[in-house]
Amino acid sequence: MSDLVPADTTEDVRTRGAGVSRQVAVLPVGSFEQHGPYLPLATDTLVACAVAREIAGAYPVHLLPPVTISCSHEHAAWPGTVSISSVTLHAVVRDIAASLRRSGVDALVVVNGHGGNYVLGNVVQESSARGERMALFPAPEDWEAARERAGVVASLLTDMHAGEIETSILLHAHPEMLRPGYETSDFVADDRRHLLTLGMSGYTDSGVIGRPSLGSAEKGKELLASLADSFGAYFLLLTSDA
Repeated sequence: MSDLVPADTTEDVRTRGAGVSRQVAVLPVGSFEQHGPYLPLATDTLVACAVAREIAGAYPVHLLPPVTISCSHEHAAWPGTVSISSVTLHAVVRDIAASLRRSGVDALVVVNGHGGNYVLGNVVQESSARGERMALFPAPEDWEAARERAGVVASLLTDMHAGEIETSILLHAHPEMLRPGYETSDFVADDRRHLLTLGMSGYTDSGVIGRPSLGSAEKGKELLASLADSFGAYFLLLTSDA
């Protein structure tokens, strides 16, 4: 689990910053919420960190430690889930961005591992309107490209929570964190129009919505590789002089 926290020293950051025209920081944002009986509460944080590490291996970015608790209110019916308010998460990301700018890092990419963190889109949109350099990654289009490249069978609609994608990424990046049961836990609930009112418990007893039985380490590796490739456009956008 030590790879969740960057091992950089301040000199590492100084050296990396000297070699680029504009420094870009990458902030993984996960959650601490139920992911069925076989994936850990920290799944979204593990996924966000895996994506961020893949990015840091391909681009000269300043990798930050993760935000590990976020907006998981739709999972409140399950033990172990912990949430903060959207207002708090908004403030945390804004404060981190402001601190980075004071230290000379003026661009921030928020790598979101939890679909319920809707407020992150507002943070990025508002920051960009103020002239600050910020992006939210991955976009749905990036996930779709990764899904197709990796051969993920379930659609993004079906693969909502603790399904094929998350299981695959953990099988690749943290296989020791999975427990038995994902092979027999498939559950589909594509019509979730009242999710914000009912929460996840209105649609699933197990906490799973997706097809984890289709997950594999090979798919997880390809998912991360595809996302790293997609990140290139974000890096160019944030480091350009336009």
